[in-house]
Amino acid sequence: MNIQAQSAFPEEKGWRIWWRLTRPHTLTAAFVPVLLGTALSANQQPIHGLLFASMLVASLLIQAATNMFNEYYDYARGLDNQHSVGIGGAIVRHGVKPATVLGLGFAFLGAAVLLGVYISASSSWWIALVGLVSMAAGYFYTGGPYPIAYTPFGEITSGFFMGFVITQISYFIQTGSISLISVLVSMPISILIGAIMLSNNIRDLDGDKKSGRKTVAILVGREKAIKLLAAMFIVSYVFILILIFFFSLSPWLLLTFASIPKAIKAVKGFIGKTEPIQMMPAMKATAQTNTIFGFLMAASFFISYVIS
Repeated sequence: MNIQAQSAFPEEKGWRIWWRLTRPHTLTAAFVPVLLGTALSANQQPIHGLLFASMLVASLLIQAATNMFNEYYDYARGLDNQHSVGIGGAIVRHGVKPATVLGLGFAFLGAAVLLGVYISASSSWWIALVGLVSMAAGYFYTGGPYPIAYTPFGEITSGFFMGFVITQISYFIQTGSISLISVLVSMPISILIGAIMLSNNIRDLDGDKKSGRKTVAILVGREKAIKLLAAMFIVSYVFILILIFFFSLSPWLLLTFASIPKAIKAVKGFIGKTEPIQMMPAMKATAQTNTIFGFLMAASFFISYVIS
């Protein structure tokens, strides 16, 4: 391995191998929607702490399981090697058996199902159906004969299930209903979660192209994909203005604009770059944009609730 690769993939042992397997930089797509849906519900009634915690853990487990399926199936299809960027590396760099990674992914889903039983029993059994469909989407994102991640629908699928669906479930289990506002509030977060997937596909464009994938980034080309990423950021911030001026939501939502520097850093970080390792900071900035934006959006609802 060359010096660049050594610096990119430092030797790791013990729990760090398993932590990297979860791909922690992607977990923001799991906890931000739960926090947002729960924060929005605080204006309706007191938050049920155990339901919130159960939903949060279940969402993190499903996201981590999805990442493990990704790790397993990309290895099984010969797409990952010890020099691959953006993977957990448990199989190709640390010698973990592929069957162990796959089994751990299913174990995480099993734990999420148990939490889902409690959540459904405490709210509605329709949640169980929606949860099972969401878990299936996580598996078939990279599993099965026609992985969603290999198509132009990866960003839409991830944004819909991880952004829209999780936000609505988190809101519903607290309030017992879905509202127009809960639907609208989930839109910018859904877009930003889709942006995380797009940034991943921009980084992996060359390798994905060789493996026969047909992602949006491949279909439109690198430059247009970067412009699309910038447009997704812009639409998310414009949506905040729409919520404030047309739906009379709290001006505290403007706090989300504090994440704009991260969005700018993400876009600039992709421009002129072609090597995956060079684009890792940009992808990290994309995930951080979602995290900061989501936290501040949730905080705005809590603030408006406290001062009202």
